Amino acid sequence: MRRILVIGIGTGHPDHLTLEAIRAIGDADVIFVPTKGEDKAELADVRRSMIARHGAAGARLVDFAVPRRQTDGVGYRQGVDLWHAEIADIHEGLFLDHLAEGEVGAFLVWGDPMLYDSTIRILERVRDGGRVAFEVSVLPGITSMQLLAARHRIPINGIGQPVTITPGRRLSEIFPQTAQAVVVMLDGEEAFLAVEDPETEIFWGAYLGLPQEITIAGRLGAVREAIVAARAAARARHGWIMDIYLLRTPASSSAA
Repeated sequence: MRRILVIGIGTGHPDHLTLEAIRAIGDADVIFVPTKGEDKAELADVRRSMIARHGAAGARLVDFAVPRRQTDGVGYRQGVDLWHAEIADIHEGLFLDHLAEGEVGAFLVWGDPMLYDSTIRILERVRDGGRVAFEVSVLPGITSMQLLAARHRIPINGIGQPVTITPGRRLSEIFPQTAQAVVVMLDGEEAFLAVEDPETEIFWGAYLGLPQEITIAGRLGAVREAIVAARAAARARHGWIMDIYLLRTPASSSAA
């Protein structure tokens, strides 16, 4: 039977690969490399550099284009469902065309596959389709959340306190009403700008693990404009941005 490895590769720094991930990359007969256009070519290049360093000599690289998610005329959940179905069809074709029975295929997933990544869900769709049989193994990786805390030299949680992880589009629903410490990912709209309390603490980072890494921290009233400016300049320079931040209410930060 075919075997698929879903390998968390951390946030881009080659030293953040686990020993388990390094061995898994070396075990793969075929490594599938997603491409998202020229503006995000650097993400594919990081994967290729890891494969060149740790992949088996005979491993085959198969690039595939990731379609864009439909946003016009559909709701968010419906758009994501249609997008995942389209990617699942692509994966099914990749396995049938490039992965023979008994071979090991691999996907190198940014960060950790369990945190705001859909590779596992998409593979479940492919398997449920019934046209190609395979086993899946998932290997964890270092998350941007871990690296954010390390770069700012902070614990994520206050003493005895919970932490909520949310996409930016849900921030206004929960902070600070029901959560006093929130890690925000996938925020394309700079949702922190709607937080009213200027004493809220923010710990922000972009391109964590990569050479162009940026970090800013402080009271929101003092640094929010600096984050907006840094974010806009970085996006203009690189053509893309991946960022993450932790927000803490004053009461939460005093208990940290």
